[in-house]
Amino acid sequence: MSDGVHDKSTSVSVDLFDRVVSILEQTRGNVVRAVNTNMVTAYWLIGREIVEEVQAGEERAAYGKQVVENLAARLTGKYGRGFSVTNLFYFRQFYQVFPGRLEIFHPTGGKLAEDLKLSLSGRELAPSEKQRLPGAELTQGFSPNLSWSHYRALMRVKDNDARAFYEKEAVECGWSKVQLERQIQSSYYERIISNRGQAGLTSTEREQLPGDAVSAEQLLKSPYVLEFLGLPDAPQLHEKAFEQAIINNLQAFLLELGKGFSFVARQKRIQFDDDDFYVDLVFYNYMLKCFLLIDLKIGKLSHRDVGQMDGYVRLFEDRFKVPGDNPTIGLILCSKKGEAVAKYSVLNEGRQIFASKYLQFLPSEEELRLEMEKERRLIEASQEERAHE
Repeated sequence: MSDGVHDKSTSVSVDLFDRVVSILEQTRGNVVRAVNTNMVTAYWLIGREIVEEVQAGEERAAYGKQVVENLAARLTGKYGRGFSVTNLFYFRQFYQVFPGRLEIFHPTGGKLAEDLKLSLSGRELAPSEKQRLPGAELTQGFSPNLSWSHYRALMRVKDNDARAFYEKEAVECGWSKVQLERQIQSSYYERIISNRGQAGLTSTEREQLPGDAVSAEQLLKSPYVLEFLGLPDAPQLHEKAFEQAIINNLQAFLLELGKGFSFVARQKRIQFDDDDFYVDLVFYNYMLKCFLLIDLKIGKLSHRDVGQMDGYVRLFEDRFKVPGDNPTIGLILCSKKGEAVAKYSVLNEGRQIFASKYLQFLPSEEELRLEMEKERRLIEASQEERAHE
């Protein structure tokens, strides 16, 4: 085969690869837009139903709270997570902050979906529609490029003009939820007004801050999306195979100690504001009457890891500790090739009881370190065997 023919074949293969990538990127983008559109629309409609129901009933705060609590209980029974009282109040607030976004002709309880003037398919906008951009679709409906997390951040902006500006900028620049929050917290809108007045908001000379697009994979792993679609928040979405193997072993190791450990959860999700945190393993020790939180790190132990665990412990105590429980313990495990570190993390108020009572029922840091090193050697040996098969 001549070099020319070979080059041509290679070129065709590259062209084929590029075309397939283009198809996948486009269809994945459609999925993201469809999920965003349907989720945000559903939450706005639920918020509208709640507002209309409460307004039609007794004019007192207790009645509204009772309506939301009863609805949350029934929805949770049918659909599981995602419809807590707190979330339903967010939906109600969402409708109140963005009223009139969807044009609905039927009264509350009617066939709402038939009357929505917003495409629920998340489709790519036609050229004629794109001419109305940027921000034109925000006057009717919600942008398919913004997620529920974006709108949660926008809901916290009190000023209507500032909120509209941030929403439009997020669409135009492709801001992620983190970038949007950063601009809000840094008073980006106010700084423009202060420096250039109202004209600065629409000036073509104004620098548009670049976006940081969220991939389809990241979006579809979002806890909000998993809850909305009724999908399990599976541990494999958060653990690498190597980490999972070590966690499997540690779970069995602690349960085999026979010192009062009871397994509670893996990849326990803790929500704080709009952020989600995951604790690798959670146990309860019925002899110590306390929770044990375990977080595994692949790599070197850092001060940030210790601070993060302290944060987990405080959040866990606020949410799950009951009267009579002793202080929660954190355990940080770091594993890297040739070295392992185990370190207990206890808040100041629990240090005395940890030293006087806890240690007699807990494995020592040295025992845990040796167990991790042993497990790592076994896993690495198994991987090498499979590589040579």
